[in-house]
Amino acid sequence: MMPPEAKKNCCESLPLDVLSNLPENVIDVILMCLPLRDAVRTSILSNIWRYKWCRLPELTLDDTFWKTKNNLICHTTAITKIIYHILIFHEGPITKFTLCVPKSRSCPMIDDLIYFLAKNGIQDFVLKLPFKGDTYELPPLFFKKLQLRNLTLQNCLILRPPTFKGFDRLISLELCEVTITSELLGSLISHCLLLENLVLHIADTYSNLIEISAPRLRSLYFAGSVRSISLKNVPSLAKVLLASSDTDYLGADKWDVVEFFESFEPFSALEHLYLNMIFAAEASEVPKRLPFNLNCVKKLDICVDLYHSVEVSCTLCLIRSFPYIQFMDIQEAFYKYDIGDDEVEFPSDLTFDHLREVRLTLASGSIIEMQLAKLLLAKSPMLVRMLFASCAARGYVAVKKLAAELTTFQRASPKAEVVFIEN
Repeated sequence: MMPPEAKKNCCESLPLDVLSNLPENVIDVILMCLPLRDAVRTSILSNIWRYKWCRLPELTLDDTFWKTKNNLICHTTAITKIIYHILIFHEGPITKFTLCVPKSRSCPMIDDLIYFLAKNGIQDFVLKLPFKGDTYELPPLFFKKLQLRNLTLQNCLILRPPTFKGFDRLISLELCEVTITSELLGSLISHCLLLENLVLHIADTYSNLIEISAPRLRSLYFAGSVRSISLKNVPSLAKVLLASSDTDYLGADKWDVVEFFESFEPFSALEHLYLNMIFAAEASEVPKRLPFNLNCVKKLDICVDLYHSVEVSCTLCLIRSFPYIQFMDIQEAFYKYDIGDDEVEFPSDLTFDHLREVRLTLASGSIIEMQLAKLLLAKSPMLVRMLFASCAARGYVAVKKLAAELTTFQRASPKAEVVFIEN
């Protein structure tokens, strides 16, 4: 055991402030691991620490930041004061900035903030504003000075200056409930030549066509009420997720499955497709398959109303056109419509030669669900697993019983197992 005198000498040899003597880059890493509110609080540790937070290159002012000790939301005056202090005290570059203004609040200093970020090398910018009567319009400076690589905007008005030539460094773009014409949106995308990831939640557009031309685009997520998307130049597009908006459930906009997929014909990179759409056609008008195969598609996630003949026909059309599909996730979207009276039959000529895993999220364990499951088991010689889950509490017991019954049915693959997933 160390004698008391030795302990005293050891303690005296230690620095008075161990943290303050850490290398500056280590201190920066520590502060960046803290929520911004806690990082700012380190300013009370000592005079040395008072302005350490002021050189942080990444600042996040999100919903958690605005909550007070009583779990209340800061008033607009407090939000304005905080932004003002950042503009006054921060030193050095800011590469990433996130501003999420709480609901029922406003932030009148956004123009000043954008000007400040433009001078300090901003690369990743997230601006999420609450929905209000007066939509915030991005200033011309936003398009002239920012050299962005990642951009997220919510509830903004976008009016691009005529001289704007695009964000030539932008890799990722996410637009949620922004106000923009479809023509301007298409032009904005086409002028971002390095764009790889695109997320669009667009409901307020002035026409029904969005043209997407992005030669390096790898991933596209679209949710909205636009009737059609035209893919002009997307040879690298590997992942597509399409979801109807709430108004689509009321029949506002519908999609023609053949017309849409015709734009994919020249491209061979598509690997993963997710669809939650309402398709516009009569069952008799839907072809058995597309005029071409999309051989690179390996994964299909789709919501389909099994009681609606058009949706089933469109789904079968796609499956036939993806001959090398390996993974399918089928969710019964019984909530899209009132359950119809259509008689839906699954054809016996379907085969799934490369299918390895299927997940079925069903509603009630009905006869038509049983037919679908039996078909997949009987026509999938490479199947390894079939997973079952219930998408409705009322159908939990029935779907679980269906999964148990299927364990006794004929299957093309001797390795296939049937598993019920507890939600």
